[in-house]
Amino acid sequence: MNEVHKSRYKKKRYIIPILLVVFLLILRLSLPSLAKNYVNKVLADIPGYYGHVEDIDISLIRGAYTIHGMYLNTVNGNNELPFLDFKETDISVEWNALFHGKIVSEIEMTEPTILYVFEDQQDTTGVADTEDWSKALTDLVPIDINQFTVKNGKFAFLQLQADPNIDLHLANVQLSASNLRNVVEKTRTLPSNIHATATSIGNGNVVLDGKMNLVKEIPDMDISFSLESANAKALNDFTNYYAGIDFDEGSFDLFGELAIADGYMKGSFKPILKNAKLIGKDDGFLKTLWEGFVGFFKFILKNHKQDTLATKIPVEGDLNNVKTKILPTVTRIFRNAWIQAYKDVVDNDLSFKDATDGADKLKE
Repeated sequence: MNEVHKSRYKKKRYIIPILLVVFLLILRLSLPSLAKNYVNKVLADIPGYYGHVEDIDISLIRGAYTIHGMYLNTVNGNNELPFLDFKETDISVEWNALFHGKIVSEIEMTEPTILYVFEDQQDTTGVADTEDWSKALTDLVPIDINQFTVKNGKFAFLQLQADPNIDLHLANVQLSASNLRNVVEKTRTLPSNIHATATSIGNGNVVLDGKMNLVKEIPDMDISFSLESANAKALNDFTNYYAGIDFDEGSFDLFGELAIADGYMKGSFKPILKNAKLIGKDDGFLKTLWEGFVGFFKFILKNHKQDTLATKIPVEGDLNNVKTKILPTVTRIFRNAWIQAYKDVVDNDLSFKDATDGADKLKE
């Protein structure tokens, strides 16, 4: 081979690797824009909603991508109302699960906000569909979710037609859920652990703990939760709108347990009102008269030693036909007032077996 041919051969030998490197470099630089355009198209095409993503970062080394500034609004005519606002969502491959032979993902959400507008759920004339938006969001994750973490989230229930607007919210939500896809196979029925804390309206302390099996159309679960030391005055917009009363002072606690098996639910809720006073100095005559009437019955039904008004509300049934038992709820008000005051703790008198037994009886 002469010198001319050798020179040409050397040049050709380097051209293909160089072109390949340039192609991969261009593809890598283009990936964030391509992903962003795809996600924005998906969010814009959901019936009854409109969404947008600000930016997407991709890390090929750790098999992850981070979505910045994603929001989804409900659309009613020419108006848009905030629904989902996810400041930062990191989605990555969970490398530890590979040792168990499964390819799954983990999601970490920073400062997500969910606004549940009551009027939106009552409006059945629109085209918005929960399945549409939830499926669209889950489709953005190419593999099953196994680990899920929320940092400093917020969930709010809003009723905008009330005057003033009702805003019942949880802030500072910290949530962690593990083994959602049952990667670590065990014999127990509920393989996934969930733990969450939050601050409620009125600066109450919220704690939720439990176990779940999410690999079902209707997830099985056994959870307990508590809300303690919330300022009752923070509930005034809600209680004034629905009952015509507001609190001048007092605190509010709520304790509960919930078990679901094969779509059958059994649970209880224990609300406790402490040191409550209804009539305020700024109340008008008619309002004072009504609150005095309500306060008379509150005086009769409260436990004077503990200064609490409380009951325990049992709920049970198929999720398509859940019923609250009225008689036990009423009699337990008298139990708290005249026999023994309810303690401000989760009673732990409900188990997952209670739900499975109910499900079995329903099938008979």
